[in-house]
Amino acid sequence: MRHILIVGIGSGNPEHMTMQAINALNRADVLFIATKGANKVELADIRREIVERYVTNPRTRTVEYAVPVRDTADRTYGESVDDWHAAITGIYGQLFSGELADDGTGAFLVWGDPMLYDSTIRIIERVKDAGEVAFDYSVIPGITSLQALCASHRIPLNLVGKPVEITTGRRLAGTFPQHNETVAVMLDGVQAFSRIDDPEAMIYWGAYLGTVDEIVISGNLLEKKQQILETRARAREKHGWIMDIYLLRKGEDFDD
Repeated sequence: MRHILIVGIGSGNPEHMTMQAINALNRADVLFIATKGANKVELADIRREIVERYVTNPRTRTVEYAVPVRDTADRTYGESVDDWHAAITGIYGQLFSGELADDGTGAFLVWGDPMLYDSTIRIIERVKDAGEVAFDYSVIPGITSLQALCASHRIPLNLVGKPVEITTGRRLAGTFPQHNETVAVMLDGVQAFSRIDDPEAMIYWGAYLGTVDEIVISGNLLEKKQQILETRARAREKHGWIMDIYLLRKGEDFDD
């Protein structure tokens, strides 16, 4: 039976690769490399660099495939994501049937960690449910952007004895600081932090974490929000895309 490996490759630094991930890539007959258009060519380039650095199996080959653009017109967020996943599901099914032998092994190089705000596992399950290609799969964890963020800022993720919430920009207004004192925010296309006016809030922001273009800014939210907005806008204009994450915090250790 075909076997698919979903391999976390870290948040942009090829040295984020674990030995488990390297060994997994070297077990694969085919490595599937996602391309996302000219504006995000660096993301594919880092995957190619990882393959060049670490894959020593002469029988392993790479197959590149284009990821469709998510259509957001005239539909809710949930509808647009569901349609997008359906389109990718069809692509994955074609890759498995067309590029893998019945007993072949394929691997996806997944940015960050496949279990944290990534949909590869969901899409692989949709391919299985379709029943057109028989396969099983395994998941190999990776370094997350959240880990990279805290490491770059030299901060612990949590306050002592207190919870941490991981959410999106769309959900931020309902949680910080009224429900949790530490919130990690991913997928924030609207810069929701800019609408928080708490004078005690701190922000730890980072973009392109792990890459040579990494940018980090931290400090009091009210003092830093404009700098972050301007820096983010310049970086997005320069690169044509941006991947950023931030942590908001209010309070200190042992302040109960």
